[in-house]
Amino acid sequence: MSVPELRMPEREKGARILAAVGAEPGRPEPCPDVQEAASRVIASWQNDRGDALTTSEATEVLQWLVTAVNAVRDGGAVPGNGPAATVLGRHLLTLLRTETLRAWGQGGESPEMGHALATMNAIDVVRAAIEPDWAQYFGSRLSGPDGLDLVVEVAHDLRSPLTSVLFLAETLQRGQSGEVNDVQRRQLGLIYAAALGLSSMASDVIELARGGDQLVEKDPSAFSVTAILEAVRDMVRLIAEEKGLTLRLVPPASDNRMGRSLALSRVLLNLTTNALKFTDEGYVEIAAQAKGLSVIEFAVRDTGHGISSDALANLYQPFRRTRGRAGRSGYYFSGTGLGLAMCRKLVQAMGSELKLETRPDWGTRFFFELNLPPSSHL
Repeated sequence: MSVPELRMPEREKGARILAAVGAEPGRPEPCPDVQEAASRVIASWQNDRGDALTTSEATEVLQWLVTAVNAVRDGGAVPGNGPAATVLGRHLLTLLRTETLRAWGQGGESPEMGHALATMNAIDVVRAAIEPDWAQYFGSRLSGPDGLDLVVEVAHDLRSPLTSVLFLAETLQRGQSGEVNDVQRRQLGLIYAAALGLSSMASDVIELARGGDQLVEKDPSAFSVTAILEAVRDMVRLIAEEKGLTLRLVPPASDNRMGRSLALSRVLLNLTTNALKFTDEGYVEIAAQAKGLSVIEFAVRDTGHGISSDALANLYQPFRRTRGRAGRSGYYFSGTGLGLAMCRKLVQAMGSELKLETRPDWGTRFFFELNLPPSSHL
């Protein structure tokens, strides 16, 4: 390299390098329009990325892009994705396309239609070649050090609008915003049911990402068992009505207790929602029965088809795969097992064990016992 060339400004050197692209033996015949556009991109190049990227590095990427566009225009293929399969490469290709179109618009003569189409098509082909593999990118993000935070963030973003959908659907269904006919009431019930299922799933993802056994309440507090059962019933009432199922409540004789009501409500809501998913006729029962002075047994019973022996082996596995449900009536929110996995962990965190009994054509009953001392304060 000569001394004058060393003193040449970096952008001017880049423009000269690009002007020579295609002149070497074996390279595709260069397209003057693209060549000139690339020279203008480098001449006006500014590093707006805020990092140590130099014009020489940008020139190298742009040189590859020009060569690739020339190759496609010449009837060849894109030579791999080279150094351009980056954010910088896609940005430079956009600038190259813009400069090419701008030159055509400002020139005295418009390019021949076939020439223009061939050039734009070549640029689009190169763009497709340097686009990232989004499946691979997403997989790498999930398996990376911040993958868990990404999943939790997505679940939070889903849960917030779903909460609004639940509130609005119930408000409309009750006729608080005006008269609702039977068809609209049924449709609102379906909206509510679907939103509740999705919201519960998002909450399950967040809980399991935190370990699934984290109790929000550090210390027990006084609560009404009957109030919890009624709250769960009210949340799933529209789902039961849509499927024509009866919701039964069996409250305990002694109501006021000391315990962790939030975790208990979460478990009962998940078990009840799950029971409604897989019950086509009959009823779902939420019961609380005293088993002594301080112990209460909670149970959610349905009159569904029961759980097969094959499904029992992986019942509490999150993200399990399930077979299609062709021929079954009703609707289902998820077969991933997230809800049951989370219920089991929360019940264990409260010092108990989630159990079940199931029989064909009898249904399924999930139950667990909690030590909840009586309380005289609410």
